[in-house]
Amino acid sequence: MTRRGFFTAAALVAATGAAGWIAAAQQAPDAESLTFLGEPVTAAQLALGQEVYAANCASCHGADLEGQPDWRRRNENGRMPAPPHDASGHTWHHADRQLFTITRLGVSAIVPGYESDMPAFEGILSDDEIVAVLAWIKSTWPERERGFQAEVTANDEGGS
Repeated sequence: MTRRGFFTAAALVAATGAAGWIAAAQQAPDAESLTFLGEPVTAAQLALGQEVYAANCASCHGADLEGQPDWRRRNENGRMPAPPHDASGHTWHHADRQLFTITRLGVSAIVPGYESDMPAFEGILSDDEIVAVLAWIKSTWPERERGFQAEVTANDEGGS
């Protein structure tokens, strides 16, 4: 390879790498502006959240946050299927503190007497892991849903 060919190839690799980095940055969650319970979310938390979600939540809520089929209709046992956590669901309608409490203690901690197939994750996941999962879920929502959820969280008496 000639010296000129080497520099042309190197420039092409650098340009391709820069374009890929820019595309990834545009698609990556904006950790700098994301908060959970009033605290800024870090990229490390988002990575942990995605990993913990895949291991503990995706089997019911879907690998792509899509929820179970027909999630708005009760199962034969009278319980609701796992809802989606993407923008098509209702997770973004709830304040951070409610989401944390539901995940840690179960739905009945928010709605007394409510029976759900979702387990309480207290003793299974640490509080930091729960925060990371919920922050990662939030990071996947479009700006409109994130903005709405931020307002709900700000207006929640117990929220931050």
